[in-house]
Amino acid sequence: MEKNLNTDDNKNNKIDKRKTLIFKILFILLALSVVYATVNLVKAPSGTSNKAYELVKSDYVLMILQCLVGMIVIFLPSEVEKKFGVDIPDMMEIIYFIFLFCAIYLGEVRNFYYKVPFWDTILHCFSAIMLGALGFVIVDFLNKNKKLHLNLTPFFVSLFALSFATTCGVIWEIYEFLADHILGTNMQKFMTYHGEILIGHAAIVDTMKDLIVNFIGALFIVILGYIHLKNEEKHLKKDTINNTTDKEI
Repeated sequence: MEKNLNTDDNKNNKIDKRKTLIFKILFILLALSVVYATVNLVKAPSGTSNKAYELVKSDYVLMILQCLVGMIVIFLPSEVEKKFGVDIPDMMEIIYFIFLFCAIYLGEVRNFYYKVPFWDTILHCFSAIMLGALGFVIVDFLNKNKKLHLNLTPFFVSLFALSFATTCGVIWEIYEFLADHILGTNMQKFMTYHGEILIGHAAIVDTMKDLIVNFIGALFIVILGYIHLKNEEKHLKKDTINNTTDKEI
């Protein structure tokens, strides 16, 4: 028994060390990217570019904004754990850091959004799955909180997780819209790479695609979570019946 406990502790310590290392590497990369983008912002041409992958001032403004936001939200899991007492699994935090690396450093700094086909769509699907899973963690925390006296059914737990992930996706699109409107960026892809302004249905395709992909990704993880919770509920009922029968005997 003690050996098993020691093994579990060693595994948890290793995961925690990896999480800390990934956190530090990501934070340093984002900080260096801010410096890199600031230096190049001065040199970069204004307007739009006719050369493939050439960045203009608005691109570097977006890069700086995204990196600064990343340097703030990277602390979000630890702050949530400290203030609300929610125990976010270390692996989920590691996945969150990897997502930030893929979305901000690879996406914006290394320009993967233009270089890699469907990079934005893949990340939106990935983030929706991650946020859906986080929704389950939050409800699990609330259910275990003795002060709240909650005992939500698998359906309502799943509904909350779906709503949580979908709402986060909507908030992200609002953030993109405001950034485009205030800073003149092109996060919602209302303008082509060559500076052509899209109109009508074409102008909202990227936003609606992101929202749809976000919903589908969240729905996928929520269905899996619902099935898992229903199976747990069945096993719990069986155990309760068996225990009751044993006592009667």
